[in-house]
Amino acid sequence: MKLLAPDDTLDDLAANDETSFWRVNRHESLECLSATFRTHIFPPHTHETYVVGAVVSGLHVYNIEGSLVRAGVGDLCFINPGEVHDTVLQKGGYSYRVIYPRASLLQTVIEMATGRQACAPQFNGPVIRDQSLATRFLQAHEALENGAEPLAADEALTAVLLDMIDRHGGGLRAMAAGHEPAAVRRAKDYLAAHVDEQVDLEVLARAAGLSPFHLIRVFRKATGLTPHNWLMDQRVHLACNLLRAGMSATHVAAQCGFADQSHLTRVFKSRLGITPGRFRLSKDCA
Repeated sequence: MKLLAPDDTLDDLAANDETSFWRVNRHESLECLSATFRTHIFPPHTHETYVVGAVVSGLHVYNIEGSLVRAGVGDLCFINPGEVHDTVLQKGGYSYRVIYPRASLLQTVIEMATGRQACAPQFNGPVIRDQSLATRFLQAHEALENGAEPLAADEALTAVLLDMIDRHGGGLRAMAAGHEPAAVRRAKDYLAAHVDEQVDLEVLARAAGLSPFHLIRVFRKATGLTPHNWLMDQRVHLACNLLRAGMSATHVAAQCGFADQSHLTRVFKSRLGITPGRFRLSKDCA
């Protein structure tokens, strides 16, 4: 399902990686990825959503919250919203299937199954050996991609998600709130308010009430990212929302503070594995 978008280049299709990306509208526009990465390396980044996946072949190695983990066939991968992670490329690459569920989707699934109010789960991962559940997840993921009869596909997905939460989701407790210094919160607030602007470190440090060097150190300790990398993540998150709404990559680049479209494409692809144009034109399922 490789779509060539006007915003993409032929170099993207010539890359030694394969990706298929689509959305399932009936599950809060659940975004799904099936990919083989032989050369692509993800830099440290975060997601607003959960990341839930299973390896089809090869070995998926990545750092998450400062720890190196390895996932192979039969393992489940869980990344909670806001957790910093990257990839470490291994010889031969790896193939995996991933979904990006919103916290509200998982909360709704729990509440509909239990009949009582619930909080979003906190997965115990990042990598858990559960071969039977990993196999069921891959089957449900393939059913969504192949346009299987909706009732069957939805039953498979819902059952897998509930079992994941039951076995590995830490119950129904809410995600732990971050215990970050007030200066880091002030810096985040400033960056969020100026996401489309070129931010000066001295100005950001004054807004946070720290020296520039001290700000970088405490910000990275609290978030796992430098202020600049955190800002890049926020720009990508905003770009995703604008692209979902149908805005062209050219306009998104301007709206999100990127120097130009190529800058947007480079940063966006480094974090999501696909270009903005393909993200915007990816197939929507009912």
